[in-house]
Amino acid sequence: MPERIVESFQVKRLEILDEQGNADNALAPALSDGELKRMYELLVLSRTFDQRALALQREGRLGTYPSLLGQEASQVGSALATEKTDWIFPSFREAGVYITAGFPIELLFQYWSGDERGMKTPDGLNIFPLCIPVGTQVPHAVGAAMAAKYRKDRIAVLAYFGDGGSSKGDFHEGLTMAGVFKLPVVFLCQNNHWSISVPREQQTASKTIAQKAYAYGFEGIQADGNDVLAVYKATQDALRKAKEGNGPTLIECDTYRIADHTTADDASRYRPKEEVELWKARDPILRLRLFLEKKDLWTVEYQKEVEARSKAAVDEAGEKAESAQPADPRDLFTYTSGSLSARLLRQLKDF
Repeated sequence: MPERIVESFQVKRLEILDEQGNADNALAPALSDGELKRMYELLVLSRTFDQRALALQREGRLGTYPSLLGQEASQVGSALATEKTDWIFPSFREAGVYITAGFPIELLFQYWSGDERGMKTPDGLNIFPLCIPVGTQVPHAVGAAMAAKYRKDRIAVLAYFGDGGSSKGDFHEGLTMAGVFKLPVVFLCQNNHWSISVPREQQTASKTIAQKAYAYGFEGIQADGNDVLAVYKATQDALRKAKEGNGPTLIECDTYRIADHTTADDASRYRPKEEVELWKARDPILRLRLFLEKKDLWTVEYQKEVEARSKAAVDEAGEKAESAQPADPRDLFTYTSGSLSARLLRQLKDF
């Protein structure tokens, strides 16, 4: 018998906005002028927060911090595509996602200063605490999506991770379950090309991370991760598909980590300077600014206003975080066990 092809696939790459701010109007999402400006303002606010967090860490006022510099479009564009009823499962670098979702900035500062109360999500926000262990949030997101399917809730779940996370067993287990049960979950990989000091080429032999989805029985798509419009559209389409009962999607946002892996890292020891400079020229914020300028939505005065508002918001958040009352040490007991053992009760008496 002759050999037959039993399966084949193609991976599409979505690009809408080029580096000069020109857009493919046939692909561009339907966003009003106000929505486009809000998108830009969230990009600037996220970077302003990031710059302040780095400065505070260098001053010894925050602990180890992972910068999002260069990945703002992947975070803001995707988070803006969600609805309030959707659930978000971030990894550890998603400050832009939290800010876009409306999470109080002072709580982010509080958390990175070492105060776990900073991850106490306010009522009305469907976003989980950030996940430090690499990849472990993927099965959590899949579990939430399965619960939503059982309950027949018309919601979707959005899970974030990096290219390094795609090598973890959690990733493969989560995608297997999502595919088998056709769950309403969107997996968003921010492929920033470096998992600490391991380049993407040594992370996987696959030409793309998006193509891994096809092994689990659902669609994968690659988006230009520095193109906020492409990220928004890819995520919006995938979330809509999930809510309509058509299963999961894996989105690979092709972006770049401009800064060190964290403030405990020195990327200059393993990463060529020329590569970093190449990606700096692909700045996602500049790209959207040029687009807004072509639409007469950006002026120098507007830029100054946006920067001033962002700085004021970050300043206020920093002051709130540093003026917070110290945590009660008894919380170590109150929020760790459902009921206290005799030993823990004896220890509690010491406080």
